[in-house]
Amino acid sequence: MTVSRRVTAGMGALVGALLLALVPLPSGPAGAAEAPVVRAADTEEDSAVTKTGKKGPYDDFSDLKVTVHQTRNLRAQGVQVTWTSHEMPPSMKYMNFLQIMQCWGDGTAGPEREQCEFGANNAGERFMGLRALPTGADPQETKYTEDPGGGNPFVPFRPVVGDQTDSPTDWTYFTNNDTNAQPWLRTRQDGTGEAVFEVKTALEAPHLGCGEVDLAAGRTTPRRCWLVVVPRGTHDPDGSSDVGTGLRTSGLSQSNWDQRIVFPMDFGPVGNTCAADKVERRVIGAELLTDAITSWQTRLCSGADSRFTFSQAGEDYARGLIENPTASSPGMGITVAPVEGGTDVVHAPVAVSALTVGFFWEDGDAGQVHDLKLNPRLLAKLLTGSYPYDVRLVSFEHPVPDHLEGNALSIIVDPEFRKLNPYFDRDVAPQLGPDGILLQAANSDVNSLVWRYLQSDADAREFLEGKPDPWGTKVNPSYQGLELDKTAPLDFPKADPTETEVSLAFGDGATGKIKYGQQERSPYSSDLHNGALRIRRGASGATFVPAQDPSSPSGVKLVVSDAVPGSRKAYGIVDAASASRYGLDVAALPNADGDYVKPTADALLKAVARMPDSAVKGVKAPTPATAKGGAYPLTAVAYAATPLDQPADARRDYARLIRYAAGDGQTAGLAPGELPPGYAPMPKALRDQALAAADQLERGKPAAPGGDESVPAGAGGSGGGTDTAAVGGPAGDSGGTAAGSAGSEGAAGGPGTDAPSASATPGAAASGGGSGPGKSVAAAAGGLTPGEVLGIIRWVLLGVLVTGGAAALAGPVLLRLSARRAATGGSG
Repeated sequence: MTVSRRVTAGMGALVGALLLALVPLPSGPAGAAEAPVVRAADTEEDSAVTKTGKKGPYDDFSDLKVTVHQTRNLRAQGVQVTWTSHEMPPSMKYMNFLQIMQCWGDGTAGPEREQCEFGANNAGERFMGLRALPTGADPQETKYTEDPGGGNPFVPFRPVVGDQTDSPTDWTYFTNNDTNAQPWLRTRQDGTGEAVFEVKTALEAPHLGCGEVDLAAGRTTPRRCWLVVVPRGTHDPDGSSDVGTGLRTSGLSQSNWDQRIVFPMDFGPVGNTCAADKVERRVIGAELLTDAITSWQTRLCSGADSRFTFSQAGEDYARGLIENPTASSPGMGITVAPVEGGTDVVHAPVAVSALTVGFFWEDGDAGQVHDLKLNPRLLAKLLTGSYPYDVRLVSFEHPVPDHLEGNALSIIVDPEFRKLNPYFDRDVAPQLGPDGILLQAANSDVNSLVWRYLQSDADAREFLEGKPDPWGTKVNPSYQGLELDKTAPLDFPKADPTETEVSLAFGDGATGKIKYGQQERSPYSSDLHNGALRIRRGASGATFVPAQDPSSPSGVKLVVSDAVPGSRKAYGIVDAASASRYGLDVAALPNADGDYVKPTADALLKAVARMPDSAVKGVKAPTPATAKGGAYPLTAVAYAATPLDQPADARRDYARLIRYAAGDGQTAGLAPGELPPGYAPMPKALRDQALAAADQLERGKPAAPGGDESVPAGAGGSGGGTDTAAVGGPAGDSGGTAAGSAGSEGAAGGPGTDAPSASATPGAAASGGGSGPGKSVAAAAGGLTPGEVLGIIRWVLLGVLVTGGAAALAGPVLLRLSARRAATGGSG
């Protein structure tokens, strides 16, 4: 072809490409770009069940309608329960309420009362939260009428495996501090009520066995359990009704039990459900990924010759193992901040989530508090023990410590808190607020993110420097030497030295004494998930109450104070996935614009879009100071950091995990293998980047200078990359598209073990796996609308035509450029 003909053909191709680029795209359906809310998934309602009560001998519950909002694909989590009935008279504290309990039972008709976790909630003279039955109080009680020991008869608890209890105070299987039974859930005056009930799997409650599978024993279907609601009116079983004292009898008493409403509860599989003879691929790191990878594991197990095990650990520890590996080190680390040195490492984004302040706040007859605002300075006060009640229970005997004199006694009486939350601007005692804020004991990148958030706000930063707030509260001086206005540690220090001595009088006239400090009054949680679970139960776990202990030299120990239904309250810094899992309310926090924002998927994705790169190009750094335009300030991206010098089969397996995470793993939903609530589906740019990283990982280390291998753009390797994470190479030879790149790996199945702490093992395939209608990734979060599909095709054709035209015009130049790139060893 002559030069003139080449130029003519090239110009024609370029003109055609430009015309194609101008063709308008069809518009998508209205609302297609709306991102889902992080705190709850719409698919929860797919399995909602509503049932109606019935008329009893004295109380008529036929107009009572109870809805359990999720009954399938359950794990250890909170389940919303709501109810409606007729209007209730006021001031009837121990009347017109519901009792809810979780039970096991393999029969189709539901459980027997002996199979229910209930009875550890003492209420003084009342039996309503106990397994004991007051003698003669129920004419229909014929089975348990007397106690061989001479006390009140009781309904024993019979576990799925093991001996039944032998007394009403036999706490072999559960206690007041860990039971999920709800003995008193008040119905409001308008006839409505609400609760979030904590359901447990066989991991948390082996005595119930919910979700348990045992491949060796042939049990492949997860064990079904039951949620039982016992409505209570204004009469005890014998017909007595005393407004002054309220009801007294147990929900397990026969007449009360006969009014029960039973809901079947289907759990995901729990247990060792992935063949142990498969090659193990170990992953270690950030709790931010725990819920997601736990859901993904069985999809990764099915149809493959390897299995993945995840160990939750601090990101700094995980980075150390990846940066300086030994023969026994895991082959992949999950971090937020990147691995900056050591061996060649590829970074792949795998999840977008956030930290949040989760809370559960009951306010007596007023019901639950659902809306709360906290600003950075209030958080700074909480994180530095600057409220006296967060370091000791203040009393005449134990006054405010001298170094905290003049500070607001607790957050609930802080004028700054009341100004932000007018609901609390009323007379209230300082001790009626929650105990100290729950903070995790583990070191983590996300803890550092919280400190950077405080430092990004001028008021909070100046408070940490030592400047009092406008009402006179100043930072706890024990924290000033830590320079928290400048440094962003990986932990939450407890630096206050205050000790408080409490005593207990014994029956013989002697007195035992014991001291507690800040860590007892404002305890740590073991991790973010544990913090969310404690908040769900409305108890921080603070131990400052003395109790007798004959084994102690002083005869005294510190115990947890009872959480009384109706006045439970707790809050803490937790991850959005754990907050969603346990149905916590979340506080609105101000972003860099000063707008108060909650962690919705849309707010998380806006934050990701504004994040700058970290020290490693292509790896985004969570930056609260850039969280503007509706962005949520505590958003973070979890990255899989994987060395390139591993054996080929290991690299192939870890690449498969990354492809799944970037593909089917970004489909939001509750089914096995999907992205659980608490995450925002990654935008297309991050998914493309992850796929490019997987391709790079599978290829291994680039060839030495002079070779012809190159690092794909956007892979986020520690040796280089691009200035933006929005650039992603093609899916490559072994991948697929961003919408389903793991499809060729034959992945399908159900969730794995539900343990969110130390380790999680892969689980079993569930029937029907995969995504259902309406569960695709939202368009704004990276899913493809018809318009996007055509747009992609259009731009692909544009690229082909432009490339063809350019090649026709400058073929020799491209050949020279290719030769130069090969000589320098790849892309820079």
